Amino acid sequence: MSGKIRVIVVDDSALVRSLLSEIINRQSDMECIGTANDPLIAREMIREKNPDVITLDVEMPRMDGIDFLGRLMRLRPMPVVMISTLTERGAEVTMRALELGAVDFVAKPRVGLSSGLNELAAQIVDKIRVAAVAHVRRAPARSAAAIVHPDAGAATAPAPAPAASALLGRVSTEKVICIGASTGGTEAIREVLIHMPADSPAIVITQHMPPGFTTSFAARLNSLCQITVKEAVNGERILPGHAYIAPGGRQFYLARSGANYVAVVDDSPPVNRHKPSVEVLFKSAASVVGRNAYGIMLTGMGGDGAAAMREMRDAGSYNYVQDEASCIVFGMPREAIAHGAADEVLPLSQIAQALIARLRGSTDRLHHRI
Repeated sequence: MSGKIRVIVVDDSALVRSLLSEIINRQSDMECIGTANDPLIAREMIREKNPDVITLDVEMPRMDGIDFLGRLMRLRPMPVVMISTLTERGAEVTMRALELGAVDFVAKPRVGLSSGLNELAAQIVDKIRVAAVAHVRRAPARSAAAIVHPDAGAATAPAPAPAASALLGRVSTEKVICIGASTGGTEAIREVLIHMPADSPAIVITQHMPPGFTTSFAARLNSLCQITVKEAVNGERILPGHAYIAPGGRQFYLARSGANYVAVVDDSPPVNRHKPSVEVLFKSAASVVGRNAYGIMLTGMGGDGAAAMREMRDAGSYNYVQDEASCIVFGMPREAIAHGAADEVLPLSQIAQALIARLRGSTDRLHHRI
């Protein structure tokens, strides 16, 4: 991209439109080229001005932001950063927006809007920069239909997920699958987990996400998968057939308690500017799980987790890294590859099947020993 990043702000609040415009225009590498107070006005503005990125509110008059996003990503896919409200309902709707193809989101404060948004200014412009270089794909027509409208209750159910693989059989309970992701990661993680059988080894996940959103993320995945998906809780046993997601705004890592793995969730400082941090989880896997670990690095900006993923490989883990063509943002996978952490670099659609095949091989070897 040459020149400045051209942004259109879509929000029904005049104050939010003004604040976001000011934040964007203070940056030397971007400019707000227009604002719209509802999606119908935004639609014409997008046609006329052809922006690089739009920021989109969820609750607006005349057309809901989710409805607009669904149509936009089918007809004219482009980078979108959602501006979400930090409420339970806002978190659920944000998960739907990411499913439809939004690159990322910012949680706007419920009180102190002016000071709150200005405190989030660095985060907002960082997300706009990432969105501007993201690989955005046209949403399939079924995606919008599969999304439950925020006010529709249970009238429309999500489309059924692909069937998970057949049971693995006797896989060592010592094995743990470790997944790290950031921008674009919510859908990439879903793509891996929906294929995992009910007797999968334990899966531990760090997805960069702020407080208040990982509960909805885990609940959504739990409704789609054969394995049980939940937020990690400090001190709980890490069990096969379960996936544990780092709670937003907390660090999550593994420890040993006798013969068991246990979750540690604490308020320790950010690492690589992230909390939760992939580096923290992967480093614990290298020391606690060693050769029984499988590492997976998915789409995301930056280099969080790359060095620790190399430590995992040095300790005997087998690691998969998502390839550039299937990433929304290739930063974290690129860094993992550069650190020599990857055993295989694969399209997202092939990672689960490759992992399952390898697990089946370990099962065969276990049976052979028995």
